[in-house]
Order: sequence, then C-alpha cells, then structure tokens
Amino acid sequence: MFKVFTSSQLSLTSSPRSFLGVVVGRHLAIAALAFMAGSAMAQVIPGNRVYVSSEKDNKIYVFDTQGQRVSAIDVCQRPRHMMFNADHSQIYVCCGDDNALGLVDTVSGKMTGSLPLDDSPEIFDLSPDGKIVYATIEDDSTMGAYDLQSKKKLFEIKVGGEPEGILVTPDGKHAYVTSEEANVVHYIDLTTRKIVKNIRVGTRPRRFVLTPDGKQLWVSNELSADVSVVSTEDQKVKHTIKFKIKGIRANDITPVGMALSTDGKSIWVGLGKANHVAELDVATRQVRNTVLVGKRAWGMVPHPDGKILFVTNGMSDDMTLVDVVSGKAIRTVPVGRVPHSVLVQP
Repeated sequence: MFKVFTSSQLSLTSSPRSFLGVVVGRHLAIAALAFMAGSAMAQVIPGNRVYVSSEKDNKIYVFDTQGQRVSAIDVCQRPRHMMFNADHSQIYVCCGDDNALGLVDTVSGKMTGSLPLDDSPEIFDLSPDGKIVYATIEDDSTMGAYDLQSKKKLFEIKVGGEPEGILVTPDGKHAYVTSEEANVVHYIDLTTRKIVKNIRVGTRPRRFVLTPDGKQLWVSNELSADVSVVSTEDQKVKHTIKFKIKGIRANDITPVGMALSTDGKSIWVGLGKANHVAELDVATRQVRNTVLVGKRAWGMVPHPDGKILFVTNGMSDDMTLVDVVSGKAIRTVPVGRVPHSVLVQP
C-alpha cells in the first residue's frame, strides 16, 4: 500500500525532488513485485501432460492424460529415451543421430540446449544428485559419463557389444549395463571405473527395473522371451520368467521395455512383436495378465495415480492407454512416427 504523507511531512523546506523520488521508487517497487509475481505464475510446470518421443518426426508430442494431442516440441534427430529432471522443469532426451542429450524446458515447451555425447547413444540414467549423465554408447561399445553443468565428458568404460539398458544404483556407487551381443549384464563400480562382474542372463538383454526394496534387478531378454531376476546381494540370477501367449509363436514374443507399477507390486513388460504387454506379480514372479495393444509395444509408464498405463507402439505409430484395474485397453491414439519413450506429468 502507498504511504499517505501529512502536510507537516511535506513542509516547504522538503525537497520536491526527494518527494518525487520516493513516489517513483514506490511505483517501481510495486511494478517489480508485479513482474516477479507474473514470472512466478509463468514458471508453473504444465500438468496433465503426456510426452512421447517420435524417432522419425524428430519431435516430442504432447498429449493430455486422456490421449488428446495438445502440442508438439521440435527437438533433435532421432529422439529416443527420455527422463525428467528432479522437479520436472526439464526433459532430458537422448538424440540418437545427433549424438547428444537434448534439454527441453517443460514450461516454454522448447528445446533450450544440449549436452554432447558419443556416437549413437541409446539409454541413459542420472546420478542420484542429478549432476552426471551415464549413457550407453552403441557404436563405441562403451558406457560414458558426462557432467551436465560443464557439458564435458568425465570418463568412459568399455563394455560388451551393443550396450543399451543402464541403471544407476540408488546410492550412486554402481551401474548395471546390458550388452545385447554378449548376453550379459555388466556390474560396474563407478568409483574405480571398472566392471566388477559380468552376469550371464538371457539372449539379447535390453532393459531394467529395480524392485522397491532394491533386492531384485529384473532384466528383459528380447530373443529368449523371458525376464531374468538378479539378486543385488550376490549379483546372481535367481529366477527366469518365461512368457507364453496362446496363438503367438515364441519367437514373436520379444520383451524389451519395462515399468514398475505405482504401488510397486507389479512390473509391466512390453512384449514387442507379440503386440501385448504383460503384468507380472513382483512377489510371486507370475504373469497376472496380458493386454493386447499396438505393434511392437516397447515404451511404457504408469500414471502416478496408478490407474492408467501408457504404452508406445513403435511399429503402429500409436499409444495405447491401458486401464490397470480392469487390465484392458481403453483406447489407442496416433502419436507420430516410431514412438519410443513416454513420460507423464500429472
């Protein structure tokens, strides 16, 4: 509020210039506060959004959580795997043909910068503090570490051919990396920068999910139609879960993408060419249900409320919304050419 000056305060001996300065200063202060309030409102991260990367369109398409398209963000060449930063103000997107990590501002809906990576990056994960990007580099058969702030490469570790999946442990001390050619999971010490152990799994391992208690690492094996369950205590395979779907040939069941349910009790697995997703019970390691979706179901993520699973179908260029409670597909919507990954901002 403005201050009211009395006549005694505004005596003839008072400087008119001083009084004018007070009034102008207060006006400027109020204007500054209004600007800051407007800026704060402008920085609100959009909610009710689903982000889908399209490898062939070089865009991230934006939808509401009912599957209605809202907008499109021009990004980089061959956008693939995506992750939010800690406060969801940015999306990091792996640019497979630009050899970079794109930095997308979720408020403005624009790509604002990039972090150089090496040749043909596949999947990435972040250090627990969000400062380091660990990425699998397909052409070089390496896992690279990159500093987000300085945008410099820190180090690399040689791994087996065609590395893809990567998962950094919650304490930030180790990383798991799949090698599609070697059929192993590399267990890497990030402090010594050495492979501690090679864990033999199924054929052509692809992606990971860590159970909520941190004791089990689930690994999808694309060409053996199964999932390996690795104990994180001794780094040994304890169980193998085989997929069978009536009427579908075994070699058409190609598990790749995986996602943990919101309550942590189920793991969803995309079965690729089988055009289904499977829900597995974490406790019993049994298949609870399979749901028909689109062609080459890979990417998936549950809504944080646990009610909807969003599944990207790479060969039918669409996304299927699955009702988690009923275990049935609700609808399928077009999402651009060769959709890869999906994120949800409630």
